[in-house]
Amino acid sequence: MFKNIAADALGISDIGAVIKPADYNKVDTDDYIIHEEGEKIYFLIKSKTDEYCFTNRALIHLDGTSAMSKKRLLHRYNYSHHIIKNVKLETAGTLDMDIEIKFTMGEYSYSIDVGKAFIEKLKDLYKALIKISEIQQENAIHYEYAKTSLNTATNAVNRSTTTSALEEQFKAINQYAFQWLEQAHKTYVRKEFGDIFEKFINT
Repeated sequence: MFKNIAADALGISDIGAVIKPADYNKVDTDDYIIHEEGEKIYFLIKSKTDEYCFTNRALIHLDGTSAMSKKRLLHRYNYSHHIIKNVKLETAGTLDMDIEIKFTMGEYSYSIDVGKAFIEKLKDLYKALIKISEIQQENAIHYEYAKTSLNTATNAVNRSTTTSALEEQFKAINQYAFQWLEQAHKTYVRKEFGDIFEKFINT
C-alpha cells in the first residue's frame, strides 16, 4: 500500500520518470534485488505500468499490462548471460513530451519512453550502457579466442599421441581443458558492472 501511495506522490505518468536513489525503497522492484549478495540499484525508470531497474548485475524489468491492473511479470536479465547491443538515445523534438533510450539485451529489444525533463540523467545511463556493451563484446571475442586456442592445442596433442598411454594422456588433456575453459570464463564473462555505473551515473 505504501509503495502505491509513494508512486502517486512521485507524480509518475505513462511516460517514465527517473527515480531518485532516496526513493528506491519505495518502488516494487526493490523487493527483488538480491541485497544479501551485494546487488545494488544504480538507475531506475518507472511509469504507471512498468519499472526498469539497472543494478550492478542485471536489468530487472517489472512488466505491467495496464495501469489499472496490479498484475506484474518480473523479468531478470543478468549481464553475464545477455550482451547489450545497439544502444541509442532519441532526444525530443519541439512538441515531444518524451525521449527514448533504446537497446538490445540478448534477444530482447527495449525502447523506454522517459520524460524529456530527465534528458541529462538519461545521457548518463546511455554512456554507462555504451561502455558495458563495449566491454561485453570485447570479452566475448576474447572468450572465443580462448576456446579456439584450446581446440587447436588439443587437436595438435591428439595427432601426436601414441596409444601406449592413451588413457592417462586423455585424463590429463581433459583436466587441463576444463581448467583452461573455467579460467577463461572467469576472465571474460563478467557478472558485475558497479564500477561502470559509478563512473557515469551522477546521482
